Amino acid sequence: MNVEIVSIVKKEKNLYDSLSKEFIKMINRFAKVTDTEVFNKDITKAHAISADAAQKAYTKILTPHISSCYSIVLDPDGKIIDSFEFSKLLDGKMSVKFFIGGAYGFDQDFLQKSDVVISLGKITMAHKIVKIVLLEQIYRGFSILSNHPYHK
Repeated sequence: MNVEIVSIVKKEKNLYDSLSKEFIKMINRFAKVTDTEVFNKDITKAHAISADAAQKAYTKILTPHISSCYSIVLDPDGKIIDSFEFSKLLDGKMSVKFFIGGAYGFDQDFLQKSDVVISLGKITMAHKIVKIVLLEQIYRGFSILSNHPYHK
């Protein structure tokens, strides 16, 4: 199985990198993980214009990443699910892509292109932390599916 995380974020070293790498290493026993970070000058310009312009810039850069694989968008207004429901999103799929938006979230166009929209909760988190939480849930989901004791 292939899992890709596509996020709108400036590429920079941070203290969360080692934790991300550790979770990716743990997940690799179940699936190949690709972490794709996208950000360009159009997004920087759009941020200076408006939230709507930023969302449109996100959609433009992310749309080529939505393919025939199962796509899951993380959005504050998405459905809040527990770890067991999350594991079902991974079950039986050959390829799954997760999308983490920019500071202004996603526009409706992009949300409608996805297979499912979920939320990690009502609190606001930095994108770096969202990615760590997502990676942990991916590992937990695979652990649940394989009856590994991690999830207990």
